Amino acid sequence: MNGRMDGSVQAIGYHGPPPWQWADLVTSWTAEPLVLTLAVLLGGWYLYAVRTVTRAGAGAGAGAGAGAGTGAVSGEGWQPTRAAAFLGGLLLWVWATCSGLGVYERVLFTDRAVQVVLLLMLVPLLLALGAPVSLLVRSSPPARRERILRALRGRPSKVLMFPAVSTALLMAPPWLLYFTPWYQESLASGLGNAALHLVLVALGLAYFWPRLQIDPVGHEYPHLVGLFITFAEVIFDAALGLVLIYGGHLVAGHYYEALGRPWGPSPAQDQTWGGNVLWVLGDLVGLPFLVALVRRMIVQGREENAAVDAALDARFEAAAAEAKAAGGPAEEEQGMRPWWLDDPGLRHRFGGPS
Repeated sequence: MNGRMDGSVQAIGYHGPPPWQWADLVTSWTAEPLVLTLAVLLGGWYLYAVRTVTRAGAGAGAGAGAGAGTGAVSGEGWQPTRAAAFLGGLLLWVWATCSGLGVYERVLFTDRAVQVVLLLMLVPLLLALGAPVSLLVRSSPPARRERILRALRGRPSKVLMFPAVSTALLMAPPWLLYFTPWYQESLASGLGNAALHLVLVALGLAYFWPRLQIDPVGHEYPHLVGLFITFAEVIFDAALGLVLIYGGHLVAGHYYEALGRPWGPSPAQDQTWGGNVLWVLGDLVGLPFLVALVRRMIVQGREENAAVDAALDARFEAAAAEAKAAGGPAEEEQGMRPWWLDDPGLRHRFGGPS
């Protein structure tokens, strides 16, 4: 965006920030008390919980309490990559609301569009990759741990994490934001603006938590379902962008015209740029999720294969030990022989009797 103009140019009644420049992303700052407070509290809790888990080590009770397949347990302590993702998500949340994006969020449509994508998709993704629920479970006393897991197995949790429900929580908010009074309220009211910063992150978490299945979930389903949903989400992003670009409806037009901003694009041009941001940036931000989802599928597949191999090895060893102790027939005579030795089309290739 090229919003540079002579800072002395002002219109009567305009009391907003000076012309936007790229440097404002790192040099202009504002305070968002709600986000700052939550970031400090959540970051402090996370570090304290990591310290608790690290001190306790990988106890049998804690490991079992986190549940199989959470992906957050790594022998002793806590995975540093989990902590880096969660803390990075908090820092990005603060930056998206307190940096230049926060300064111009109620002045430029495009600025708000970038912020919406970050708060709804990238910040929740990083927070979910931090596995905060697994950390909460592992750092809690046994009684509280059981209550948490019981709540996750309850009906409300299963309904919230059902694929159609969690998907709607990500796809619907952008449409509701731009085509209901919600957007106007977020611009005109400081409280509405602060609530938007919180609600978008919460809705994004409700989507990425069951999608990644790193933390314990109330409703498990194949990761391939998540891939298909991601492609559907790409279509919804494109549709929203196209409607904003070519739909002919100026979102919050009266608000932007009343600002009397003497620099930068016109409200119509600003919305065109913002529609492109929601379309293109939304799809680009979705790429890290696809990478994380595919990686999770690979890791889970390896874990399942290792578990099956271990179970088969234990079965063969138990059968061999039992046969040896009883002086009975060998394991092959007990039906433990490989199936291909009894297949008419394959047994001659592997030394089986013809």
